[in-house]
Amino acid sequence: MAKFVIMGVAGCGKSTVGEALSKVTGASYRDGDDLHPKSNVDKMSAGIPLTDDDRAPWLALVGRELAAAQDRYMVGCSALKRKYRDQIRSAAGDDVMFLHLCGSRDVITARMAQRTGHFMPVSLIDSQFATLEPLADDEQGTVVDIDQPIGAIVAELAAFIKDQGQ
Repeated sequence: MAKFVIMGVAGCGKSTVGEALSKVTGASYRDGDDLHPKSNVDKMSAGIPLTDDDRAPWLALVGRELAAAQDRYMVGCSALKRKYRDQIRSAAGDDVMFLHLCGSRDVITARMAQRTGHFMPVSLIDSQFATLEPLADDEQGTVVDIDQPIGAIVAELAAFIKDQGQ
C-alpha cells in the first residue's frame, strides 16, 4: 500500500495539490492541519512559530494516520525537518514517500497573502524557511517546483507515483 506525505512550507499548496492529486491517483487525502492540537493552531494564529516539542504530538498523529490507512493514502504535512520525517516514518513505516512542493520565498509569500480563512499568518513564513531541510538522497520522494499551474504540478507528481509502481 502506498503512503505519501505532501510536504513543504506553509502556503506551498499542500491542500490544493493533495485534493487534486487524490482525484487523479485514487488515493485518499487528509489535510494534516486537521490533526493539529488546538494549542498549536492557537499558537500559530497568534504568529508564534511552533517548537519541536509543539510539533511532536502532531507528527505522531500524522504517522499513525498513515499507518492505519488500508489503501493508497496521502497526508498534507509540512514535514520540514529530517527528524520530523523520521518520526513520521517510525510510526508509518519506511515506505512513506515525501512529495516536496518547493517554491521561492516570493512565490510562497504572494500565495499566503492571497489566501483567506487559514490560521497561519504570512509573518511565520521566515520561520518556515529557516526550519526547512530538503529531502536527503536516502529519503524516498521527489521535489516539484510550484511556480507552475496546478495541473502541471499534479501531472508531475502523478507521473512520479506511477514510475514508483504505486
